[in-house]
Amino acid sequence: MPVFPEEPEIHESLPGPGVPFPRESDAQAPATAPTTTVAAPVPGPRPAPPRPAPPRAARPGPPRLIPKPGPAPRPPASAAPRVEVQRIAATPAQAVERADETVDLLLESGRDPGGILVLTVGEAHPWQQHELSFGEERYWAQLAEGGDVFYADAALTRPVRREVVVLVVNGGPSARAAEAYTEALGHATALLVVCGDAGPAAAGTAGAAPGRPVKA
Repeated sequence: MPVFPEEPEIHESLPGPGVPFPRESDAQAPATAPTTTVAAPVPGPRPAPPRPAPPRAARPGPPRLIPKPGPAPRPPASAAPRVEVQRIAATPAQAVERADETVDLLLESGRDPGGILVLTVGEAHPWQQHELSFGEERYWAQLAEGGDVFYADAALTRPVRREVVVLVVNGGPSARAAEAYTEALGHATALLVVCGDAGPAAAGTAGAAPGRPVKA
């Protein structure tokens, strides 16, 4: 039986000078290099919108002059109330009758009796004569009260203004009728009805057939 030579015993060699002893922790370390984990960035607050730039200060300039108030403008002449003129064809003998028909028509149309004034150029109206029979004081008191149709002479000098004036041309010269027309126009505020021939014939003025007054 052959005899094998004994294998030489292998001893762990000690590290040489300057070589550190291996540590147990080094032996247990993984072979792969450690990976570095990068943390995700934490979102922060959103940036605020940019603020508008402050307005520049206005440069001081010369003081503004305030214009002085001038005179108030005058209203145009067309703004003044215009009195309508209507004419009723009548002779001096027919004028009183036509005037009475006109007054009746005005009242039927809804006119206020206190807003009607009847002026005669010639002889006084029968109603005026009737009221004067009770005395002038009572007669003029009715004018101040203003509750009914008032009859007077066209030469009336008292400051009377009524909505409708009926001028009765029942006599007198043409010059007096022309004056009465102007005076009657000054007493009316809305309508002047001329029974007879007096004053200028205004263009575009409504007329009436003989015996029929114009509706108000």
